[in-house]
Amino acid sequence: MDEPTTAPVAAKHETGANAEWLSSAQSLLVTIVIAVYVITFVIQAFQIPTPSMENTLLVGDYLLVDKLHYGGRFGAPIVPYRVIQHGDIIVFHYPVNPEQHFVKRVIGLPGDRVRLINKHVYVNGVAVSEPYTVYKIGDHNVFRDEFPRLNLPYGIEASWWLQMQKLVEDGQLIVPSGHYFVMGDNRDDSSDSRYWGFVPQENIIGRPLIIYWSLNCFGEDMPRSPSASDKIFHFIYGALHIFQITRWDRTLRVVR
Repeated sequence: MDEPTTAPVAAKHETGANAEWLSSAQSLLVTIVIAVYVITFVIQAFQIPTPSMENTLLVGDYLLVDKLHYGGRFGAPIVPYRVIQHGDIIVFHYPVNPEQHFVKRVIGLPGDRVRLINKHVYVNGVAVSEPYTVYKIGDHNVFRDEFPRLNLPYGIEASWWLQMQKLVEDGQLIVPSGHYFVMGDNRDDSSDSRYWGFVPQENIIGRPLIIYWSLNCFGEDMPRSPSASDKIFHFIYGALHIFQITRWDRTLRVVR
C-alpha cells in the first residue's frame, strides 16, 4: 500500500496563510488611507501655544478642527457647509509664515469697514457686542486700541503698513474681497490683523470643533517656541503627572 502524501495539505495551509496575510494587509492599507483622508480633509488636531485667545482658548488646550465646515476642501454639493460669519473662530495658515497655524475670531468680512475706539470694535459704524473679550494688560496703546492709525507704525509688518494706507477711509479699514479681518479674544496680548493684515480665504483651514484634552502643565512659564529638549521634558513630565495637570473641566468642551 502506498504511503499517504501530505504535500497537498501543506500547500493548502500555505495558500490559506497567504490569503489571510493578504487580507490583513488590505485591511491595514484601507485603515491608513481612511486615516490620511480624515486628517487631510475632515478633522485635524491642533494645540494652543499662546494666550491670544484667552479665556475662550487657553495655552495647553488641544483642539479637533473641523476642516469641512466652510467647504474649503470638498465639494459643496456633497458636504453641507456655511459661509464664514462675524464672530466665528477660525484656524488658518499665518499669512506672514504659512507654516504656522493661528487661531483667531473673525471681526470683519469682505466689504466691511472696521475700526476700534477705546478698545471697542465698530463694524460698518455699529458697535459690536463682544462678551468673550478680555483685557489683561489694561494699559492704553493708541495704535492697538484706536485702530486704524496711519501715523503710528507700531510694531507692524512693513508690507501691511503700506497696504493699510490704501484701505483706510474716514478712519475705517475696508476689508477687501476674499479676505477677513481677525482678532484674538485677549485683545491686549494678541498678534492679529491689526499688526500683519488680512487672512485670505485660501489660508483658512477650518473651525475649532471641540477641546478634546486640556493641560495645565507650565502655564505662562511654558516657552512659546519650545526647543527639542523642552518638548521632551514636557512630554515626560506630562506622562508622569497626567491626572494632576489635566484640566478636566475643559476636556471635551465645545468651542464657541
